[in-house]
Amino acid sequence: MRQEKEFVLPDLNVVAADFVDDPNVDLNSPENAIFSVDRSLLDLNREPFVEHDISLEMGLQTFMDDNLEDVFNIDENANEESFQIPSATRKVKHLNNTERRAIYNKGVTKIVASQFSVSIRTVQRIWRQSGKGAHDDVSHKKTRNCGRKRIEINMDQFRGIPLHRRTTLESLACSLNMAKSTLFRRLKSRELRRHSNAIKPFLTEENKRSRLQFCLSMLEGDSIHHDPIFRGMYNIIHIDEKWFQLTKKSEHYYLLPEEEDPIRTCKIAIARPRFDEQGNEIFSGKIGVFPLVTREPAKRNSVNRVAGTLETKPIASVKRNVIRSFLIEKVIPTIKEKWPREDSRYPIFIQQDNARTHIPQDDIEFCRVAKEDGFDIRLMCQPPNSPELNVLDLGFFSAIQSLQYKESPKNVDELINAVVRAFEGFSARKSNRIFLTLQSCMIEIMRGKGSNKFKIPHMSKAMLEREGRLPTQLKCD
Repeated sequence: MRQEKEFVLPDLNVVAADFVDDPNVDLNSPENAIFSVDRSLLDLNREPFVEHDISLEMGLQTFMDDNLEDVFNIDENANEESFQIPSATRKVKHLNNTERRAIYNKGVTKIVASQFSVSIRTVQRIWRQSGKGAHDDVSHKKTRNCGRKRIEINMDQFRGIPLHRRTTLESLACSLNMAKSTLFRRLKSRELRRHSNAIKPFLTEENKRSRLQFCLSMLEGDSIHHDPIFRGMYNIIHIDEKWFQLTKKSEHYYLLPEEEDPIRTCKIAIARPRFDEQGNEIFSGKIGVFPLVTREPAKRNSVNRVAGTLETKPIASVKRNVIRSFLIEKVIPTIKEKWPREDSRYPIFIQQDNARTHIPQDDIEFCRVAKEDGFDIRLMCQPPNSPELNVLDLGFFSAIQSLQYKESPKNVDELINAVVRAFEGFSARKSNRIFLTLQSCMIEIMRGKGSNKFKIPHMSKAMLEREGRLPTQLKCD
């Protein structure tokens, strides 16, 4: 029978010893004191360690930082891209011949692998390829032009594709006549980017002017001319209405032409939270959730209740008298109950949008109730077509909506309880960040001369808060 020739792996410690015993390296110097440890710790024939000796690892790192630049003197014409640290998405590392020779000639496996950003297995494989000879060939066997050729995207053709044909990778790939996987790889390598385009209201010149005036009114009066800075906005309560569905995000209704659109089921009021110097919450800013519902008796029997049982029904058509009664009977008393006593003598503003059902700022009945008990509560309107100037539309509604979706309410009462729990469970610190986002949006509006063509800026508020550097007021450029 034919005997298979036994392949004997070279002793990797011999190659490593050539580097450690280099007469040019003074093992007694403090910088190279790491090599005075037991040589058994540097056995390169063993599997890589999962846990390393702390002193050895720190010593290797110190030696690498101090001497690696002189030890690894690689040709300046080598491919610089091969020295990049791999990103989170690991790619196959292809070493050129200069790098492979440097790996073969140099010493300790871990240091070499770290220098060339490859695995320890790769270093050991190159050493095994050479045998024990110092000048054996360790070059790769690839020809000059090998491998699969990269598919290039015609940028002129890409720009000529209409936007409605770029909504999915499949339709874009069909327009470019290439595989969808090719576009997906380009997306991962950030040669392409994904953009979400939300519908924004059309702004007239009058709308832009009113937006600018509103943003300017939120600046400190004595700081406009030298160092403009926003007010704290602690005396402004934002109110708005929102649909909260049992299961769906949207619902369809059939109405008569003269009927009002049913757009509201719940009114929410929120102010900016307050914290003391130690960061403890002293006022959550949560005024309340006020469901726009009524209690009506059931008209007939069912498996769930008998006729005459009171049921909670949403108010399908919210008119101005309903809004007035909710403000006077529910919102204002709750504000007086929860508002910090030390600030009750200062004006309090309730900011609302310009819906037709909202009461005017000088409503006689509202003003009479708002002036009672020593309070000075006033109404103010945000600019038309400007939902980003209300913290509820800016982020609060979507936040508590996501919390409410985690539950499975079966009826209107359970839905109301789920919304209230989401409202009360929302963090006051996150609510405070939304007010800072509001100020950053105002800066972008003023920079764009009232336009809404801007992206909501990000300022790493969570990180700044952890580091204790989160501001309460933003400055304008």
